[in-house]
Amino acid sequence: MSGSFTEQRNELSHLASESCHLRQAFKDDAQRAQRYTTRACGITLDYAKNLINDASWRALQQLAANSNISKLREQMLQGAAINNTEQRAVWHTRLRQQDVTGLMLDGEDIGQQITECRARMAALIDTLHQQQYLGYQGSPITDLIWVGIGGSLLGPQMAVEALTPYHCSPVKLHFAGNIDGAVVSDILNGLHPATTLVVVASKSFGTEETKQNALAIRQWFTEHGADKAAIAHHFWATSSNIAAAAEFGIEQKNILPMWDWVGGRYSLWSAIGLPIALMIGNQQFKQLLAGAEAMDQHFFSAPFSENMPVIMALLGVWYINGHGCQAHALLPYSHYLRLLPSYVQQLDMESNGKSVNRQGHALPYATAPVIWGDAGTNGQHAYHQLLHQSALAVPADFILPLKVKHPLKDQHSRLAAHCFAQTQALMQGKTLAEATAECVAQGMTEQQAAALAPHKVSPGNKPSNTLLLPELSPYYLGALIALYEHKVFCQGAIWQLNSFDQWGVELGKQLSGPIYQALTGNGSNNFDSSTAALIKQFLAAQNSAS
Repeated sequence: MSGSFTEQRNELSHLASESCHLRQAFKDDAQRAQRYTTRACGITLDYAKNLINDASWRALQQLAANSNISKLREQMLQGAAINNTEQRAVWHTRLRQQDVTGLMLDGEDIGQQITECRARMAALIDTLHQQQYLGYQGSPITDLIWVGIGGSLLGPQMAVEALTPYHCSPVKLHFAGNIDGAVVSDILNGLHPATTLVVVASKSFGTEETKQNALAIRQWFTEHGADKAAIAHHFWATSSNIAAAAEFGIEQKNILPMWDWVGGRYSLWSAIGLPIALMIGNQQFKQLLAGAEAMDQHFFSAPFSENMPVIMALLGVWYINGHGCQAHALLPYSHYLRLLPSYVQQLDMESNGKSVNRQGHALPYATAPVIWGDAGTNGQHAYHQLLHQSALAVPADFILPLKVKHPLKDQHSRLAAHCFAQTQALMQGKTLAEATAECVAQGMTEQQAAALAPHKVSPGNKPSNTLLLPELSPYYLGALIALYEHKVFCQGAIWQLNSFDQWGVELGKQLSGPIYQALTGNGSNNFDSSTAALIKQFLAAQNSAS
């Protein structure tokens, strides 16, 4: 492949139009699974059940070689401002380096800052675990409320859930994200201010949802007799706006740093990972970082033909720009990974859901897919019907830990059987002849079988990846998260866009201000007819309730 991605996309479409029948491909090639399987950091990726052959895979490999991946990757490592619209470096990978000695950026000793932040986090967590952090009435802290939203919430919440078997904290953790008042109200019900610690996670310390939740919790402290000194003792923050945090009432010694070179959706490796470290302990948190660093090293050094993030990125581009797919299913066969699809939604869709390139010119092709999914086997009794029989093509990632901590080993074998069966069924499908024979074997007449069989046909030829983790440990979770980060990075490089800004979230925030004023009687209802009618109905409901 040569020329711009627009020209390359045309070649992808041409290659995709050539028939590829997976059932037949496996019959014809006994080595297909072996050739289309790769391993990195202990994780196995079987991508043999994808709509690729030698010719299309060579073309995709050439696409990677002709892309900006290598150049952009090197610029990222050097600390160049590859987030060009905000003039920021992208250095979240540095946060999981074990050795950060002498790490400099724009004349600042970033390595020292990272080391100091890690030490402060570890000291706080040790104090909490040893029940030596005493509240304003002298009792140990029993509960911690983490207040954040977006990247300040989704990453730590997902990882804390994923690593449940590793929890070792005497302190209970509560996540407050949504501005819906029910969230904070439910959390505070049953807690006691004198034994509750609050951490406010906001880079700007101005994000509306986070600020309003923090204010509501501070008011709760005040209503229970906490004075200014008590509130200062019970509130921590992770923010880059020290002045705003101090104005809120948080002492500088209780403020952990956030850096411009770390985007929110890449921040769980920083002080935003404090809830993870709290729940699994400092040593296991280091293992999470080590797994991510191992995947970094693989991504930075492995040839594209063996590079797991590059392979997954190319397959995604193949389906979006070659086959016209608009969605991608993420299907973890692990109860503890059930929040992973929500996390990857932000990682992928906020990063690459763009319509202009790095220079601001309109892109003539689609970029990020809609990411969705849930834990298996729940999805099999819900949306897998669409995956198997709909005319829509939805590529899917199936993720399975091979070993588990719980004692119900036979149930894990059954779970694995379902996982593997789903990928097989999507690949091979069920023909009309097979469905008819099945009906006859069940005792139906030929007429009955002919009537029912079409409803049992599955076309097959539906693509999927299977990712196998040795176990769902902090190390392998870190590697898995970094894998998806680098996959998104590679796709952004191929599509020639900036994966590290998110200007699309701004408009709704801007418009909500005047609407809030109208809803609270402090502004005019001078909006389009639909919005004005909605505001009028809301106000009527509030007035009738009072």
